[in-house]
Amino acid sequence: MRTLLLLVGLLTIISPTFAQVEQLQAKIEQVINGKKATVGVGIYEFGSRQTLTINDDKRMPMQSVYKFHVALAVLSEIDKGRFKLTQQMHVKKSDLVPGLHSPMGEDYPNGEVDLPLSKLIQYMVAESDGSACDYLFRLLGGPKQVDAFIHQLGIQNLAIRETEAVMQARGNWDIQYTNWTTQTAMLDLLKLFYQRKILSLNSQDFLWKTMVSTTTGENRLKKLLPTGTEVAHKTGTSATREDGLMGAVNDAGFIVLPNGKCIAISVFVSNSTEGVQTNERIIADIAKLTYDHFAGSN
Repeated sequence: MRTLLLLVGLLTIISPTFAQVEQLQAKIEQVINGKKATVGVGIYEFGSRQTLTINDDKRMPMQSVYKFHVALAVLSEIDKGRFKLTQQMHVKKSDLVPGLHSPMGEDYPNGEVDLPLSKLIQYMVAESDGSACDYLFRLLGGPKQVDAFIHQLGIQNLAIRETEAVMQARGNWDIQYTNWTTQTAMLDLLKLFYQRKILSLNSQDFLWKTMVSTTTGENRLKKLLPTGTEVAHKTGTSATREDGLMGAVNDAGFIVLPNGKCIAISVFVSNSTEGVQTNERIIADIAKLTYDHFAGSN
């Protein structure tokens, strides 16, 4: 009898939370329904620990979201003493890959410049610089080293196989799908980062501030949120194929609520023929629903 009463008590506590998540999921599915796209969603609120995933069985191409993973790997090596944030790195002209999105290449078109490692990470994360990403891949020993690092954290359902140069090469459309994640894997990594289980305090704060300063994806997670809402995030975007197909329009990171609590959120729009504006609006609508849900329940 005591066990039965305990179970009833637990259900009384858990059921309202479960119902709240169901309500949020129903609203999100209304946004997704009818769209010619596969939309993966992962949401975790650190206060209540409410969790929601949609299409978690799908392998979603990450595109540049994986630069967050690369940054974690580099900063982990800094924490081990292998590198320093202030360490000067020589960037040759051959390090600037033609055709890649590269603000670093625009700032230093002839290369042959020494930049602190911190600046390379900022280029890669905040400005989604492809040349900076591949430079850091080489520094670490290649994508397989980053893949191994993430797996060693206990994250299993993802793969990092190819560099930016390989992914963006003309005629390599399908290669983007070799860098993939499930929504649970993305959420698990975001949670470990936020809970300070990967990096030192200094590295953690540096990467958080870099993600807050992200200049890409203004029409995604941040678009419909109240002015001044802190969002630390990393975007990812594929090219558009001749038939109108986009492999990925993504945004993943954190939204800070007015009470200081935080949401980890990941929205990946894959294999879409909706057009980039609609794809971005899907992300923005889901972020707004999520913010309203948790801001209103605290």
